[in-house]
Amino acid sequence: MPGRFFSRVPGDAPASEARTIPLDKVIPMDASEPKVPLVEMRGIRKSFPGVTACDGVDLRLGRGEVLALLGENGAGKSTLMNVLAGLYRPDEGEIRIGGKPVEIRSPRDSAAHGVGMVHQNFMLVDTMTVAENVVLGMAGLPLVPDMAEVKRSVLELAEKYGLRVDPDAYVWQLSVGEQQRVEILKQLYRKAEILVLDEPTAVLTPQESEELNVVVQRMKAEGKSAVFITHKMEEVMTFSDRVMVLRKGKVVVEKVTSETSPRDLAKLMVGREVLFRVEKKSFEPGAVILELKDVRALDDRGLPALRDLSLKVRAGEILGIAGVAGNGQRELSEVITGLRPVSSGGISINCVETTNKTPLEIIRSGVSHIPQDRIAVGAVGDMSVASNLAMKGYRDAPISRGVLLLPRRILDLARRMIESFRIATPSPETRVKFLSGGNIQKTILAREIESCRSLLVAVYPSRGLDIGATEAVRKELVAQRDAGMAVLLVSEDIEELLSVADTVLVLYEGRAMGTFPSAEADPEELGLLMAGVERKETVS
Repeated sequence: MPGRFFSRVPGDAPASEARTIPLDKVIPMDASEPKVPLVEMRGIRKSFPGVTACDGVDLRLGRGEVLALLGENGAGKSTLMNVLAGLYRPDEGEIRIGGKPVEIRSPRDSAAHGVGMVHQNFMLVDTMTVAENVVLGMAGLPLVPDMAEVKRSVLELAEKYGLRVDPDAYVWQLSVGEQQRVEILKQLYRKAEILVLDEPTAVLTPQESEELNVVVQRMKAEGKSAVFITHKMEEVMTFSDRVMVLRKGKVVVEKVTSETSPRDLAKLMVGREVLFRVEKKSFEPGAVILELKDVRALDDRGLPALRDLSLKVRAGEILGIAGVAGNGQRELSEVITGLRPVSSGGISINCVETTNKTPLEIIRSGVSHIPQDRIAVGAVGDMSVASNLAMKGYRDAPISRGVLLLPRRILDLARRMIESFRIATPSPETRVKFLSGGNIQKTILAREIESCRSLLVAVYPSRGLDIGATEAVRKELVAQRDAGMAVLLVSEDIEELLSVADTVLVLYEGRAMGTFPSAEADPEELGLLMAGVERKETVS
């Protein structure tokens, strides 16, 4: 629901009225200052095996400016920013900061020039605490840092910006959303002058996105700047002053944000009109496929994660699970798929008891799972795209015969799925770790949707996908529902839940706050329920 959760969302301007402007006209500096960009990247070129990610890209970022970087998955956005962050060295090109040429050979060099990047795939050490991660690698610290002071500072920042986390918690104990907050806090603690945000709101609620906007606006007021990579058009309109669109590693257009529209930008990104709402048939649920009765489960710290949770998902139904990250969504998906034990209560799939069954038994019952952590759980980076696509079917024909795998048939299957799901990869034999984050997600989606025979558990399935791919994923979820599958959709994107799900259940601290038809849901009320505010009455 664009516009409901943001302080400023201009109305759509006709595409014909949006204009491209000269770069030297868009740097919002004081008149007394020389018009020197804070950051300038010239002719940046970067290639990987079989693909040119950035092909002579120019970028300018003014002081006190927010630049939105748009493009399809694999367009080169993250690669360009990883060059600025010192994770990649460009094959060609030059970087200037404050008008002076700089050589960035490492993340430490980048940080020394005031650049801080919040990555789409987190750069945290799982076995260390939040506070330890915040100061890890910082220059100028004593050999033994005063961790009590670090924790105090982290708590102050967390409270100030509404990004609350426990500084003593280990990263492995945190949800994906909580880990994202740690990444943002880490850069705020290090006083970055140039903040690069790669899909930072992918795991945030609309209210949390508003809070992040407050952070960005405060940085702007202090003369700091930001580059904001996102696929959410309403956030482009709210956060940014200027927008730059990349396609296949090249800049296709730059516009003043206030003089363009989400529809115009979407068309520029994917080269066609994009539907912003999924069309689906009327809701006609069948037999109960998944049922949870009074389920309790613990999180990784041994604390209650699910508290007497009961729910049902029927054939031909999409049940949307709404909630702020860390309220039991991960544990819910894991108890259903056999990855986490249930301490009490029961789970049944197709009327067969599956409580505490093994993951293989769950898979054989026809369940597919799109996990929230695509890198650690969903894919194997050192294996090929083809091998990742075959992971659910390698035990059976047609890609195996007894204990023997049939490589040619695996490649044939992979080529078909790559084409069907538009996975951008040089070849089926390319290792998954060389793909963009969005294309890794597409690989997982293709495998799990292809193998689904009864229940699809989809946890943030469109996270990190461009607007065209997001449209395709939502249509595919609806297609699975129309084919008679049951779909459990976990999402923090209220617009996605209301447009895709038939029924919405709000989860807060492992409890169901309410279950009701999505057609009757009020977005503001959803936000309150996600924050733990009790609903006066619920419909089961």
